[in-house]
Amino acid sequence: MTDLRAVVPDDTDRDDFDLAEMRLTEWTSCGGCAAKWGASLLSSLVSDLPTNTDPALLVGLAPFDDAAVYRISADLAMVSTTDFFPPLVDHPSDFGAIAAANACSDVFAMGGRVTIAVNIAAFPEHFPRPAIVAIFDAAAAVVAEAGGSIAGGHTIRNPEPIFGLAVQGLVHPDRIFRKEGARVGDVLILSKPLGTAAALAGGSADDKADAIAGMRRLNRAASEVLQERFEAVHAVTDVTGYGLFGHAWDMAERAGAVFAFDDGRVPLYAGVAGALARGVRTGGDPRNREHVEQHVRIESGLGDDRAAIGYDPQTSGGLLAAVDPAVADELVACGFTVIGSVVAGDAAIVLHD
Repeated sequence: MTDLRAVVPDDTDRDDFDLAEMRLTEWTSCGGCAAKWGASLLSSLVSDLPTNTDPALLVGLAPFDDAAVYRISADLAMVSTTDFFPPLVDHPSDFGAIAAANACSDVFAMGGRVTIAVNIAAFPEHFPRPAIVAIFDAAAAVVAEAGGSIAGGHTIRNPEPIFGLAVQGLVHPDRIFRKEGARVGDVLILSKPLGTAAALAGGSADDKADAIAGMRRLNRAASEVLQERFEAVHAVTDVTGYGLFGHAWDMAERAGAVFAFDDGRVPLYAGVAGALARGVRTGGDPRNREHVEQHVRIESGLGDDRAAIGYDPQTSGGLLAAVDPAVADELVACGFTVIGSVVAGDAAIVLHD
């Protein structure tokens, strides 16, 4: 393991360095989960990887899910995931907190609890040391809030800053949330608003602050609420870089059903509707469309700005779950929003008014 502070020259460790003046986004060409490879390219790559032959690997690449799960004993399994990206926000503390919340989210999406995490970092050699410290401190605080501890990490030199974590968690082998399992008649619920990329790209300072606060928020409470109602929760994923439509398609395809979203009920961060109406789009939007647009049907009367809500790449997005209607009201009372339903038909995504 590498001491991060050892790779930053001493002249960047100034007492007068002002973190408030730091602009992380000036150090990178793209940021957040929008930096992910397109889903079409990634799917092609993953399909060439060897399939699992270890019966203890309960969740791996075939089929893939939000994290890997490995059985340790009859009543205990390990959840393993990693996520990292370039900065999408300017302040180092926000970047560290969002990266940590985003990485932990995969464990929560599988129904697990976070135990330990290790930092994955790459910084330019002249990147300010106080900024690195702020990133690490914020990430450690979020991991602690998630229920875990930072246990180490590794850093390399890189022209652009990159940060994230490899997170390990625990789950009972019989209580794993998966992407498959949604049933016709289920209600679709979401734990956070949508529009992080659009808000950061085209929102006001207040709009950006609203989205940043949402991205810093963990999915721990939402996951625990779902775990308490495990038998009524049929499928779960978290909405990140491939947008609502991309991640919902994974669930709809496996269910062999239609995921119908009610445009008027989809929650958005402040300023997102206006930004999309003005034509604000990010680099992840066309890649997400390329992957899933052929499976999406937008009802007449809804313009492209409304469709763009589903393609907008999210960072540290909410949990999307297909649940029995009998528990929908309870989950809404716990902070979820009902945004649609699962209906009979060939697998597809529908956005209706």
